[in-house]
Amino acid sequence: MSAPVLVLAEGDIPARVQMGASLGFHIVFACFGIAFPSVVLIAHWLGIRRHDGVALVLARRWSKVAAVVFAVGAVSGTVLSYELGLLWPVLMGRYGSAFGIPFAIEGIWFFVEAIFTAIYLYGWGRLRPWVHWWSGMPMVVAGLLGALAVVAANSWMNQPSGFTLQDGRVATVNPWAVVFNPATPYETPHMILAAYMVAGFVVAGVYATGLLRGRRDRYHRLGFLIPFWVGAVCAPLQVYVGDVLARAVANQQPIKFAAMELVDTTARGVPEWVGGVYWHGQVYFGVAIPYLDSLLVGFSPNTEVTGWDSVPPELRPPLPNLIHLSFDGMVAIGTLLVVLGAWQAWVWKFRRDVLSTRWFLIPAALAGAGSIVAMELGWITTEVGRQPWVVYGLLLTRDAVTPANGVPVTLAVTVVVYGVLTVTSIAVPWLMGRRWRAQDAVGAGADIVRAPYERPRRGEDARS
Repeated sequence: MSAPVLVLAEGDIPARVQMGASLGFHIVFACFGIAFPSVVLIAHWLGIRRHDGVALVLARRWSKVAAVVFAVGAVSGTVLSYELGLLWPVLMGRYGSAFGIPFAIEGIWFFVEAIFTAIYLYGWGRLRPWVHWWSGMPMVVAGLLGALAVVAANSWMNQPSGFTLQDGRVATVNPWAVVFNPATPYETPHMILAAYMVAGFVVAGVYATGLLRGRRDRYHRLGFLIPFWVGAVCAPLQVYVGDVLARAVANQQPIKFAAMELVDTTARGVPEWVGGVYWHGQVYFGVAIPYLDSLLVGFSPNTEVTGWDSVPPELRPPLPNLIHLSFDGMVAIGTLLVVLGAWQAWVWKFRRDVLSTRWFLIPAALAGAGSIVAMELGWITTEVGRQPWVVYGLLLTRDAVTPANGVPVTLAVTVVVYGVLTVTSIAVPWLMGRRWRAQDAVGAGADIVRAPYERPRRGEDARS
């Protein structure tokens, strides 16, 4: 059985690369916009509830990092909005009245989160403790509902619904059916859990690095434990949601699933390939687990699994090996993160402290990077797996792309801009961390610990 073929239109590759690079960059910051406010408020809650000055210092400092990340995410998200119209004019012209609804809803929640982020930052030392804490809750709610809206747009591309066509144009729209399309129920929790894992493990990784360098004080232990538990709790939930998602994809987008699992021919008793590369009808360098694919899809070893032979070559995903290895990589990293969380949970049961061995702290320090890689691999699986469709079953990607000739130029500019934003988003929190360590070394942050809700003296905000 022949493999899928790669069908590209003129200008198709630069447009796809630019959109993919923009999404791959922005999604990391979107994860922090969705989940980091919850991490901040957990530390804030512990600080108020237990009169814990260290937890309050963490919450205050994390809120400043969150503001920086939120600002960078706002810029990159705006670029994505413009790219939809500039790079994919046919998509927006034909389906914009349906596809644009979730983005309009997300815009509302974005402004809500921006407003309350400013209120929360300003509230340190100015609002009563619990009033201040509650002022941060709209950030959490807005982040979750904004994620629902954006993921609903992507879900709609995978399972378009809620509209009728007349003469090739959208005639009527049901906004509820657009937002809550058949793919929304499983794509949304999958993305939200991924966001909490990214935010949790990335922040925990910073403090795991500090612990590795001998900073074993309570500030670093608590700074590690709060976000680490957020990621560790979400990891096994993500495995369950991912299993449900894969089964739904097998039913709703069987050709994507065939690429994920390297199923070239429709059959029963299909094995599960762990790793491997498909080439001319054979899978090389992989391990086949007999009947497992059929068992996972239909809970029976005799379940029929659709292969990509069921559609013409031009309608098959163009890069099945990339899709398959991305899917396997995501699952492998997710499994390792579950094991890491279970390891710390076992130690916590007996010691009520952070596991201090380097065998644990080194992978814990790398868990943040691993969670980002897993999340990016998941998006590669979703987006490349939907190809060659931009709207599944309705509009081919090659027919939606702009005919303009200047896309390589905008791609180069985008890469440069995102390079600058990447350096900025890493350098600013790093410089802030250096300043905070210097303050702690000389006791300059002691006032914040003793009286975090007293009105700051002149010049204190600049120092802390």
